[in-house]
Amino acid sequence: MGVKDISIDLVYMWVDGNDPKWLEKKQRFMEMGINTVGRYQDNQELKYSLRSVEKHLSWIRKIFILTDDQTPAFLDTSNPKIEIVHHSQIIPNEILPLFNASSIEYFIYKIPGLSEHFLFANDDTFVNDNLSPSFFFKDGLPIMRMIYNPLIKYKLKLKKALNINVNTYRLAIENAFILFKKRFNIFYPISQHHNIDAYLKSDFKAVVEDVFKEELEAVLGNRFRDKTDIHRMLISYYAMANKRGILKYTDRKESARIRVHRTNYQKYIAKYNPQLFCINDSEHATDEHRAQVEPFLKEMYPEKSKFEK
Repeated sequence: MGVKDISIDLVYMWVDGNDPKWLEKKQRFMEMGINTVGRYQDNQELKYSLRSVEKHLSWIRKIFILTDDQTPAFLDTSNPKIEIVHHSQIIPNEILPLFNASSIEYFIYKIPGLSEHFLFANDDTFVNDNLSPSFFFKDGLPIMRMIYNPLIKYKLKLKKALNINVNTYRLAIENAFILFKKRFNIFYPISQHHNIDAYLKSDFKAVVEDVFKEELEAVLGNRFRDKTDIHRMLISYYAMANKRGILKYTDRKESARIRVHRTNYQKYIAKYNPQLFCINDSEHATDEHRAQVEPFLKEMYPEKSKFEK
């Protein structure tokens, strides 16, 4: 199957962490002592990510934006290429609300009308080059860009041995590769590239509803990030092991992660000129750092997209 023969959709996960109604709901459910601030801030990234997609990925069939009963204020929802999907449409009511991306991501394959071949993005990911469908799929199979990381499991073991804090995101990755190795006796020395990923919907369905159904059912109700979370890399492991995905080691010229608290964004772009880049928020970033994100993005993508009012 050639890339010309397939339809490719794009799925975003998005939240407006400044929305008072959403904040009140989160506060009601939030356990004491969990620092979640950096994970939900809306720095207007989605607007500029969509501009980058319209400019560089014009062949995308449809764009789905998965939200928790929110709609971006700038978005022209009458555009037929855009569809808002609410958590309640795809996630069982008994585990809602969910504020944990590691859980929510496992339900995206249930989006009504989603094509078999799709790209998954967070709102902080951007396209910086004219890319063809063959950048993401080859012979109908997703190209899975990963960072070569042969010491990943030893780094985590060492941190634990030295009582160095390992955050829940890293633990979710560890849980994924431990679970996969236990079942299939395969270990991939890789880590996530923090950017737009390619998938087959049928791989999600197989992993969630069959291969790892029991293990995932035990953790997908984790409302907030938890040490038992299982990273969605489990999907990629399954695809690669079953020759349904193509592993490709990536670098900063292809996929770059820029950290919000290191504010020399333009210098980073000038140095690597990456085809994809991510502006990664975290607990290290302050509001002062975040205030510098939109001006940079506005300079990168000044032209309004057809997705805006």
